[in-house]
Amino acid sequence: MPDPSQALVFDLLEWIGSDPRPYAEVIEVWRTSCPRMPVWEDANSKGLITREHREGVGAFVSVSPAGLALLAQHRRNVLAILGTGTGTGIGSAYRTEAD
Repeated sequence: MPDPSQALVFDLLEWIGSDPRPYAEVIEVWRTSCPRMPVWEDANSKGLITREHREGVGAFVSVSPAGLALLAQHRRNVLAILGTGTGTGIGSAYRTEAD
């Protein structure tokens, strides 16, 4: 059975997206006290996200190169399962420029 927290890690990475988000916003939305769903902790410990401090603005979170690579692989896997078809339908939402 797949680890349910892995799907949530993908959701977190997709939610952060290509532009850094304020750390406070990420923590407010994704922090959990449930020891069985440590989404933020999993992504952080696996090096899938990075934090940077911007002078005068605060801390920001972005998807790391390792996180981007994992997302790209995940999207390819989803496309393989759904079938790429003609670029329409559910799978088309997961297409990347690299595909």
